[in-house]
Amino acid sequence: MASGDAQAAAALVRRYQARVFGLARAIVHEPGLAEEVAQEAFVRAWRHAAAYDSRRGAVSTWLLAITRNLAIDALRPRREEPVDPQALLTRLLAVEPADEAAQAAQGEEFVRQALRGLPLEQARAIALAVFYGMSGRKIAEIEGIPLGTAKTRLRRGMARLRDQLEVSDG
Repeated sequence: MASGDAQAAAALVRRYQARVFGLARAIVHEPGLAEEVAQEAFVRAWRHAAAYDSRRGAVSTWLLAITRNLAIDALRPRREEPVDPQALLTRLLAVEPADEAAQAAQGEEFVRQALRGLPLEQARAIALAVFYGMSGRKIAEIEGIPLGTAKTRLRRGMARLRDQLEVSDG
């Protein structure tokens, strides 16, 4: 399949389609969404077949890991109307709320104060992760930075928030 053999791909689908669909359905609990997840899992396996390494595990393990990750991604909260991450961050970091009546209770102000104490790039990474459920990879893509940089911003920002809010890990 890694060499682009369509017959090998068809054989892979025939062999694992029930297991892939079953796992997707067990996670997402919706047949239609499970079908989409299963289809995308096979597409990703086709695209990334060259990355498969038999020393790291069986084909079924690799394919089911792809399926599991896609199913979990499919469950992430979806918004009916997309919100611009920059607009959210601007609102959260605003010094003076535009409309006091619309201001949420103390929780939003608490978050705003905590984020104000962070460097902008760390606050933005945390806002994208927490409020949008974005992964480090997606944050890196949106910000146009390496994945390691995105993860570092998240890690350092969270550490600063813990220190600032005096929260312990234990």
